[in-house]
Amino acid sequence: MKKYIILLDIIFYAAIPLIVWNAGRGYLGDYNTILASSIPGILYSVFRFYEVKKINFTGIFILASLIIGTASDFLAGSALQLLWNNVFYSIAVALFFLLTVFSNKPAALLLSLDLAEMQGNDRASMNDLFLQKKVLYVFKLITMLFAARELVLSFVMLLLIKKYGVEAFDHGIIYKQAISWSFAIVCIGGFIYISKLINQDPERI
Repeated sequence: MKKYIILLDIIFYAAIPLIVWNAGRGYLGDYNTILASSIPGILYSVFRFYEVKKINFTGIFILASLIIGTASDFLAGSALQLLWNNVFYSIAVALFFLLTVFSNKPAALLLSLDLAEMQGNDRASMNDLFLQKKVLYVFKLITMLFAARELVLSFVMLLLIKKYGVEAFDHGIIYKQAISWSFAIVCIGGFIYISKLINQDPERI
């Protein structure tokens, strides 16, 4: 699955929702079609959560995002309100990421710890490496990029809603994927830099 993660993300978070939206809205209406288009992504997210196979920060974050996002969609009551809820949710997620930075436990560090542990590394040892001053600083910058991505997404969706109304749904899917992957490329560069840092002489960090 890891080898095809990008392709699967595009299929379940972009391609299928767009197909369902364009094919189903004439029969189901805007609101029900948006809900229906989210089902494949929800099921895919459940599978991603199952793949983690452990209750850690990553698993909790995926599960919480799934529960809150799904509840927000189904309680919206209308297609337009659902889109506005997505804007508010992105802002809330951005604030959460910033909170982890200010609490000195950046989300990027916690996610990396989970990944390192799943790859067979000792969590306590990796935590000591990640808490080195320069490494921790880079993790904070990456987490701030996470927050910036959510704020950019919320702002773009707000503009789309203002301009297109409910038609912003399919535009939003395309923009969301483009923005998310653009930020992801920058974040990957940060993780590569961290990898180089932790392989240096500890006294030089």
